[in-house]
Amino acid sequence: MDEYSRFVDWDKMDATVQSQDAKGLTCTEFQDFKQPARQGHWAKNHSLRAKVYHKLINNIPCRTVTPDANVYRDIVVKLVGKRNSSSLPLPEFVDNSLIPTYCLNAEGIGAVRKIILCIENQFPDISFCPALPSVIALLLHYSKDEAECFEQVCRILACNDPSKRLIDQTFLAFESSCMTFGDLANKYCKAAHKLMVAVSEDVLEVYSDWQHWLFGELPLMYIARVFDVFLVEGYKVLYRVALALLKFFRKVRAQQRMESDSIQQEIRAFVRDIATSVSPERLLEKAFAIRLFSRKEIQLLQMANEKALQQKGITVKQKSVASPKRQNVHLAVHAENFNSEIVSVKEMRDIWSWIPERFALCQPLLLFTTLEHGSSLTRFYSHTEGHEPTLLLIKTTAKEVCGAFLSTDWSERKRGGNKLSFFGTGECFVFRLQPEVERYEWVIIKHPELATTSSEPAHCASADSSTLSSSSTSSNLSPFLSARRLPSKTASMFMAGSSECIIIGGGDGQALYLDSDLNHGRTSHCSTFNNQPLCSESFQISVLEVWGFRDTMNG
Repeated sequence: MDEYSRFVDWDKMDATVQSQDAKGLTCTEFQDFKQPARQGHWAKNHSLRAKVYHKLINNIPCRTVTPDANVYRDIVVKLVGKRNSSSLPLPEFVDNSLIPTYCLNAEGIGAVRKIILCIENQFPDISFCPALPSVIALLLHYSKDEAECFEQVCRILACNDPSKRLIDQTFLAFESSCMTFGDLANKYCKAAHKLMVAVSEDVLEVYSDWQHWLFGELPLMYIARVFDVFLVEGYKVLYRVALALLKFFRKVRAQQRMESDSIQQEIRAFVRDIATSVSPERLLEKAFAIRLFSRKEIQLLQMANEKALQQKGITVKQKSVASPKRQNVHLAVHAENFNSEIVSVKEMRDIWSWIPERFALCQPLLLFTTLEHGSSLTRFYSHTEGHEPTLLLIKTTAKEVCGAFLSTDWSERKRGGNKLSFFGTGECFVFRLQPEVERYEWVIIKHPELATTSSEPAHCASADSSTLSSSSTSSNLSPFLSARRLPSKTASMFMAGSSECIIIGGGDGQALYLDSDLNHGRTSHCSTFNNQPLCSESFQISVLEVWGFRDTMNG
């Protein structure tokens, strides 16, 4: 056995990783590790993986004063004393996370608790870090002794590169990562997300487990492969793999009956037993086949979610004696407080499952309805300006129901003066509820040929055709970025308004036009897409409602 075998129970370890036939460590530059990591270059050689981890972790930029192996040797005796390591209490910040044993022997299992105790002593600023036990347990398999493992974990925790996010260490960071994962799942795992909405009362309660799927349930052979790439490419890899797990779960379990109160356990069991259906290579292949946005754009989304939580005072985990359940900060559209002439409570909850997570912290607030405020575009603007985002709902005289999530304040239309100009962000989307439920993706930037349509209102066509087609130049635009926080040249083109009409469009070839009297509307539909029209090409409006988003924390 090699020098990194002290804490390994080789009877549990896959025999193939004991092979010493793999190539040596030939990478010299950090970027050279990317492809070997993805390809599992050192997956079959225990000693080589240990050396790679040591090299990659030593390359992490850290605080000037970061605890090292000598610090551990100095404090471990004082902190642990003669107590049995198996009985050492875990700090609150691990959130009752169980220590995964993986392929550790008895000494290794006890060492995890000792290292956690010493980290608590050296990192008093850590307030929430449920992934820590798993990370320590994993690295112990590839450490010569406890002190070396302690130093490696400390370097990961003490990373001071603002562009290199590694492990969440506060409840705010953790909670916002769950919201971000929910946003990503909503966009990239539509079938799985639809299943989660159908079988779960609180989708975000399910998605709050996403890190535990990786750091807790994945078998060692799988999490080690993920960690190989994570150390090279960073936090984005975790999102990728968790999304891939969600996709595979939906595929394998979609035909099985699931109860709402067991869905979390169903996913955990699937991940725990993933070796029966998906290989590590196939999991990573699926993960990297997902065309996620750039690391920078995901960081901006994370920051937006953190800001939303901070504004509502949700920065620490609330202790609850009555219920150990995770703090539910997300919306349940309450039947007693919700009344719409267009959609039911169930339908509104379905819509809420589509919107960005930071807005799902709010409750719906009726701003405008034609039944009360009349069919005046001027009144429409006066009641909706100053609210961002808003939700537009339309019911036609033919009983069709459609709508749009609009990310930007309607007052933005004034920036163009008397000229009709488009605004909004890529978070906008249109949808249909009746006769069938369908959400349409915003795709104008990918399909500039949809910029103009033959069914445009004559009085709006001259202004909006050139404006809308210009959006095709923003090919790298994130669907999450807010126009208010970015240079104007990166703003999306989704919604437009004047005294004569409203135009909303771009979703999978769908476009919606409303006349100034708010009694008539038209749609356009591009046959390039294999989907049904939003509603009739020409329709009469029975009821139109606009909903805002009310802060549940501040009334």
